[in-house]
Amino acid sequence: MRIGVLAARTGLTTKTIRFYEDSGLLPAPPRTPGGYRDYPDTAVTRLAFVRDAQRAGLTLAEIRSVLVLRDEGHAPCSHLTGLIHEHLADIERRMADLAATRESLRGLADRAATTDPAACTADDICTIVTPAGP
Repeated sequence: MRIGVLAARTGLTTKTIRFYEDSGLLPAPPRTPGGYRDYPDTAVTRLAFVRDAQRAGLTLAEIRSVLVLRDEGHAPCSHLTGLIHEHLADIERRMADLAATRESLRGLADRAATTDPAACTADDICTIVTPAGP
């Protein structure tokens, strides 16, 4: 199938398909006698996997590592499971950091609500963030 048909079937642009091909995510297809790319039907499935893996947060390098295993005839499930757990742990860490930041900002918002700007001295940058010392 030509690249325009592949783009229509996958919802990707031809530019994206060429990028994936250049990045090693999609094998270079054979060419027609006229020089056009002639993608096999399996390209649709492969590109859907790439799209879905990206939506799940995997990097292109991680996706490529999964595809390499599959292309070498190995089931990539264990490798992919490890990547998923790494991403999940990272998300959990980031969510904890965001929750701590939210609490800090709530405290600053409460302090800001009761701070009188006229009480700031020339020595203070802003007592909302750095309260005046004793």
